[in-house]
Amino acid sequence: PNYPEIWQCVGMIVGVYGVGYWVAAADPYRHWPITLVGLLGKVFGPIGFVWSVAKGTFPASMAWTILTNDLIWWVPFTLILIGAARAEQTRRALALPEEEPREAGGRTFAELTGEGRWLAVFLRHAGCTFCREALADVAAAREQLRREGVEPVFIHMGEDADRAEAMFARYGLSDSPAFADPGGVLYRRFGLGVGGAAEMFGPGVWGRGVRAFLEGHGVGKLEGNGFQMPGVFLIEDGRVVAARRAETAGDRPDYAAMCSAETPEAVA
Repeated sequence: PNYPEIWQCVGMIVGVYGVGYWVAAADPYRHWPITLVGLLGKVFGPIGFVWSVAKGTFPASMAWTILTNDLIWWVPFTLILIGAARAEQTRRALALPEEEPREAGGRTFAELTGEGRWLAVFLRHAGCTFCREALADVAAAREQLRREGVEPVFIHMGEDADRAEAMFARYGLSDSPAFADPGGVLYRRFGLGVGGAAEMFGPGVWGRGVRAFLEGHGVGKLEGNGFQMPGVFLIEDGRVVAARRAETAGDRPDYAAMCSAETPEAVA
């Protein structure tokens, strides 16, 4: 109260924020750094409030101000940032050359799966804990798959061949064919798009992620589009006979059940 200039300065800062928000509102994805700065302010403010209440310097009744000034903006600002990140990653993927992915032997996906029974497992980005969990699940079901005459083939978004090879070797799948598809050519061909906030960060996804992490699958470096959705397809002589497109990033399909001759329609 003895230094009104301090409050005038705070008012000036808030006013400048308003100009920034007005600019960002015209194109939120393009001006996402302004939204990020705003969200940080609306996170650190409540933290300082809780600390001050704990010290006894602020009355708890001031929480109403925090609710209207800070907390109600967490969700919209977060959704804007998620949307901006998804749009940017998709833009980068589409900017890559539209080249047909080939496996180590030089064959295209169509050439490889043109004969026989194949389980095409589309992973997300190479550092995803769910991708590693999927590899472990396929490895565990491999003998049962082979009894059904099915071989797994993997499609991933990793650009680092050595890192991808190490990931497959970790789960004993080095001898399975794999296609590096950072541009998402095969993903789009099979109708696998990118997910939104609910598909990527819903409560169920967080719970599944913690479980996969605690099971020892860990988290690696992001390679490719972190919002890419996974999927699994049973292919017979070049024809898709069963498909399961994930509804969330944490979906965990039963690979052996997909390959059962009695139940392909149940998962199509």
